[in-house]
Amino acid sequence: MKTPQKRSSRPRAPVRKAAQLEAKLQPSQKRAKSTFETILDVTGRLLGEVGVERLSTNMICERAGMTPPALYRWFPNKYAILAELARRLSTAQLEAVGGLWQERVEPAETFPEAANEIAEVLKQLNKITQSRPGGIWIMRAMRAVPMLRDIRMAFRTQLAAIIRDGLRARGVRMASEEDLDIAAHLIAETILAADEMATEGPASDVDAIAREIGWMIELYARERWGSPQ
Repeated sequence: MKTPQKRSSRPRAPVRKAAQLEAKLQPSQKRAKSTFETILDVTGRLLGEVGVERLSTNMICERAGMTPPALYRWFPNKYAILAELARRLSTAQLEAVGGLWQERVEPAETFPEAANEIAEVLKQLNKITQSRPGGIWIMRAMRAVPMLRDIRMAFRTQLAAIIRDGLRARGVRMASEEDLDIAAHLIAETILAADEMATEGPASDVDAIAREIGWMIELYARERWGSPQ
């Protein structure tokens, strides 16, 4: 006969629900849009002052001059606000980079000869990040906050797709689409790493970092592809 096991008297840790990362409402009226944008603007500026960990909805409310119920009408928590900021930053960067590459494609141009455009891509990413309130901290939050991981992954995947299409348009041919996709992701990762370095360092370093990354990728491209097949 089995001896009944004693139940542990240790309290179980509460099961945490995943934080909601979407705005509760999207504003349609002018006044509501103003309130919505104020919350985002204040959050971005506070990020630059206190960082992600110390940021709180109470702090946002105090700076924005609103009550917590007024804020919670739009956002359920601080992570939903951060997610909205991250999506907006990512969208602006992707639109700028995509437009830049599409404008500069020339049918007879090989990728190695056009690789200095990578420097311009990096400058565009950095320019947009620097122009947003708390842009540097939004980038850091995308890296450091696990709940924002999917947003960062989606951004990286879309950036790699822009790079891949740019490679193909510039005459690059590889053994398979998988190889081309890997190359595009590696270039995208290199650009993002350089952007983080440029964003977190002195502003005067941006041009130098962009120039070096352009040269690095050009050397890689010449060694890997040479000229269109």
